[in-house]
Amino acid sequence: MYADQKASALQQPREMAKQQPSSAGAPKSSALQLAKDVFAGTCGGISVTLVGHPFDTLKVRLQTQPMDKPIYSGVIDCARKTVQWEGLGGLYKGVASPLAGQMFFRASLFGAFGSSKRWLATNADGSARPLQTADFYKAGAMTGFVAAFTEGPIDFYKSQIQVQIIRSKTNPDYKAPYTTVSACVRATLRENGARGPFQGLGATLLRNTPANAVYLGTFEVLKRAAAERMGTAPTELPAWAVLSSAGLGGIAYWVVIFPVDCIKSAMQTDTITRSQRKYTDIPTTAKLLWAEGGVRRFYKGFTPCIIRAAPANAAMLFTVDRVTAALSSK
Repeated sequence: MYADQKASALQQPREMAKQQPSSAGAPKSSALQLAKDVFAGTCGGISVTLVGHPFDTLKVRLQTQPMDKPIYSGVIDCARKTVQWEGLGGLYKGVASPLAGQMFFRASLFGAFGSSKRWLATNADGSARPLQTADFYKAGAMTGFVAAFTEGPIDFYKSQIQVQIIRSKTNPDYKAPYTTVSACVRATLRENGARGPFQGLGATLLRNTPANAVYLGTFEVLKRAAAERMGTAPTELPAWAVLSSAGLGGIAYWVVIFPVDCIKSAMQTDTITRSQRKYTDIPTTAKLLWAEGGVRRFYKGFTPCIIRAAPANAAMLFTVDRVTAALSSK
């Protein structure tokens, strides 16, 4: 088993190496471990939101603006007009949704990631085994699937608020049905009940499962490789090594899955009235987007996304990594 046996959510769990999962202290230990995963993940989630939300706003707006009458000519123009029309606060449109949902989303994300690794590190007879390279990617895929059920509603509400300016600029008579996340929540629940927040869930699942396999798996593998080269434990890696591994993991996430993210954005920013939706399912959405511009249409908004990927994801995973290590050392 490789040397990183101290950390939990982002490192191989220590208890799996030292005791059987069925031991008397396991339930309490597992609950404490999950609490640490959640706390560390929440801290990381807040950091990635504060660093990355402006880029996310630009991405969503470029992805969803009309192709026949575009409002923004590119990422710089989008940033300029956003600030001009809405002030600096315009870059943080919809930020209340990801901030409010961080505990729930990160609880599912890093709770699932930590639990997945602990499960994969346990043989059928209950004995511990070292995690192999493929295990990190498997854990990432399982994590992405589980986390989609909390990330989907967060992204949905955020995206709905982010695109209101596009609709008002393309149609002078348009009156935004809601301008705050709380008003959007009320409107969607009133219109569609409990299913309302899960608009575009299929596309979220299709994006998150492979994307998180690449994202979290790449981060873990790069960090372990760096530790082996430096002859140290992953918990003792210098900040630049952790940040580099996290940043590259974030870039890999978006390079692999960006076209699916375009489909997800189109579905989540569609009207909440089911009978009036244009993007009714994934195949229909893909077909309509292709008709608008072929392959290039699926890469609208890629520039701000890839600019955001390294610093935002580096900030998040570095925060999670260090908080987890600090909690596990106590």
